[in-house]
Amino acid sequence: MLISSYNQAALGDVMIIYLAPDTKEQSIETKGAFTRIFDPETDQTLGYNVDQVSAILGELNENGQVFLTEAQVAKLNDGLSEAGFEPELKADLESKFIVGYVESAEPHPDSNHMLVTKTRVQNDQTVQIVSGSPNMQADIKVVVAEVGAMMPNGQIIWPGKLRGVESDGMISSGRELQIPGAPDRPGALILPDDYEVGTPFDFDKAQTLFS
Repeated sequence: MLISSYNQAALGDVMIIYLAPDTKEQSIETKGAFTRIFDPETDQTLGYNVDQVSAILGELNENGQVFLTEAQVAKLNDGLSEAGFEPELKADLESKFIVGYVESAEPHPDSNHMLVTKTRVQNDQTVQIVSGSPNMQADIKVVVAEVGAMMPNGQIIWPGKLRGVESDGMISSGRELQIPGAPDRPGALILPDDYEVGTPFDFDKAQTLFS
């Protein structure tokens, strides 16, 4: 998994790369332009900060999440190797926002407002997602932010538990996806029938959902 973001106005010419969720204890090591953030107990890399990244990748015009190509990841790995780090980055080109289908929605064993869903996503895979949306039910099409997605507000979706129940992804609202005109209230975005289950969610097409 590789999630990267860039915001020159706020952080300067620095790319932030996330590879794993934060841990309670973290350590850092800097070599050249690269700062490695890692779990000192397991030595697992959690991510990197890359200073003066435009010297490696060229000028970047993005503000927010950056979808790195395989060629760009190769350049970053070359930079890691030259700095003395393991070239461990792997390109992740799959969309993380998928049209899903809620196959079932059962009461959460430890909550009176959450439901535990079985939701079909890409590659005909079914995942378990806990949802607190008041309009959640079976037999609807929704937008699933899969594990590894970065929401428009910068939140990253990692595997987790809600009230003790595992949840792999998030069923999103129109407001969370920042779709124009989306209702300013809780509730999953229920998609029309012409959206195909398992395909990447088309943000451009969705701009007129509430118009």
